[in-house]
Amino acid sequence: MTETESRIRPQQFHGTAGLADWRVLGEGACAYFRTGSLAVGARFAQAVAELPEAGSGHPDIDLRQDGVTVRLITVTDDFYGLSTRTVRLAREISAVARSLGVPADPSAVQTVQVTVDVLDGAAVVPFWRALLGYRDRANSPEDLIDPQRRGAPFYFQQMDTPRPQRNRVHVDVWVPYDRAEERIAAAIAAGGRLVSDAYAPSHWVLADPEGNEACVGVAGPPASEPDHA
Repeated sequence: MTETESRIRPQQFHGTAGLADWRVLGEGACAYFRTGSLAVGARFAQAVAELPEAGSGHPDIDLRQDGVTVRLITVTDDFYGLSTRTVRLAREISAVARSLGVPADPSAVQTVQVTVDVLDGAAVVPFWRALLGYRDRANSPEDLIDPQRRGAPFYFQQMDTPRPQRNRVHVDVWVPYDRAEERIAAAIAAGGRLVSDAYAPSHWVLADPEGNEACVGVAGPPASEPDHA
């Protein structure tokens, strides 16, 4: 992180004007652009790659037949998250999309994380690090991440006592802050149940019909809706 950059929180990102296309999830700021074809998507990806900020911002670009997902994470030796650089690059990418007539769909983004409950993290984490070929996440020793930022991150949650009555591994699904209630309702309608909303609106614990748990999480939301003009 340079002296001209500063770290920001998800609420700050969402409260900043000009970022209506983007949603902060568990893994950085994400946007999905509906290009409609691989050819248009390739032109969009090329234009993003040529942005001056792209060289230092290292955007993750996922090019598919109907659209392009872009994820922005500031990565340094001691930090892995959002920064003022993220804001600048997000605005530039949205401007590229507008110039090409490519619409954004903020409802289409999500990330998935695997959470493992542990009693002795120092003993457990090295196994998963070796098995997955992952590495430690900067500034967060409880996390392992894919060096290529493709696979789901693993988070190791400290437990004080064993919980044999509950599963020890669960999935966290990070969705846009304005889509969480819709996703929860859909999961419950599909046979699930709400286990706990004690930490809402940051996350909710759900379970399937056999008791296997999953969490729906959001990063944010802003204290108030920003002016996106």
